Amino acid sequence: MRGLALTIEQLDDNAVKIALRGELDLEHAYTFDEELKRVEALDVRCICLDLRELTFLDSCGLARLVAARRRSMKAGRRLVLVRGPAAVQRVFQLTAVDEAFEIVNAPEALSA
Repeated sequence: MRGLALTIEQLDDNAVKIALRGELDLEHAYTFDEELKRVEALDVRCICLDLRELTFLDSCGLARLVAARRRSMKAGRRLVLVRGPAAVQRVFQLTAVDEAFEIVNAPEALSA
C-alpha cells in the first residue's frame, strides 16, 4: 500500500486512538502531524497511536512521532504507541527511540 490512512476513534472521554495504515514517510509525515494536532486540540488525557498496520516508517515519520511525544509531555498528556510490525519496530530500536516511548502490544493495555 502506498500512502497513509488514519482512523480516529474516541475510546472514552479522556482517550483517542489513531490507527495508522500504510507509510509514515517524508511524503505523509506533515499531513499526519496536522491531523494529530487536531486531535491534540481536543484536550484528551491520552492519545494512542496504533502502528500495527504501518508498513513503513522513515526518519521524517519518526521525527513527527518524537515531536508528538514532546508536545504530549509538555501538555501533561499520555502518548502510547501500539507496537508495529518488525520493520517499524526495528527503526525504533536502531535509533534507540523505543526507550523514550510507552509502547504496548494492544490498545486494550491502555487501561493498565
